Amino acid sequence: MRESLVIGVGNILLMDDGAGVYAMRQLRDSKPPLANTQFLDAGTLNFMLSTDIERADNLIIFDAADLGERPGTVQCFLNEELDDFLCSGSRSAHEIGIADLMDFARLLDRVPSNRALIGLQPEIIDWGEWLSESVEAAIPVAVSRARQLIRDWNAQSRWHTGRRAGSDHARA
Repeated sequence: MRESLVIGVGNILLMDDGAGVYAMRQLRDSKPPLANTQFLDAGTLNFMLSTDIERADNLIIFDAADLGERPGTVQCFLNEELDDFLCSGSRSAHEIGIADLMDFARLLDRVPSNRALIGLQPEIIDWGEWLSESVEAAIPVAVSRARQLIRDWNAQSRWHTGRRAGSDHARA
């Protein structure tokens, strides 16, 4: 089974800016636990995360993101969609850090084969240690999407491994 890394990005002292951290924590604490999955509270990001990202086969980043939608909207950007989102006018509240981390992994040719940004549209970014009602209600939606992605990626990995083993055996 492949290694998955789930990163929660944001400042939990700025209300909805902390949505990514709250989503990561809820996924981490949910049952049943996800095998071969590492969870990191990235706060507002730093380059120390690059080695964790480089080692991961699968990467999910939860973050508050300006999606141009109503508060509490959840959108998932997969693989090239993630890359395009980071380069577009609509960006994560921490886009410089995420974009830099992905560029660094790309320079080393160690971009996770499966990657996703699960963005949550914030309502309020202001001092406070709680989420707005709309973003709090969206956390389970984001968590469910991440759980499904990890299941799909793990199933895909088992299928490819099984197929390769079978085809190698057939050649022997």
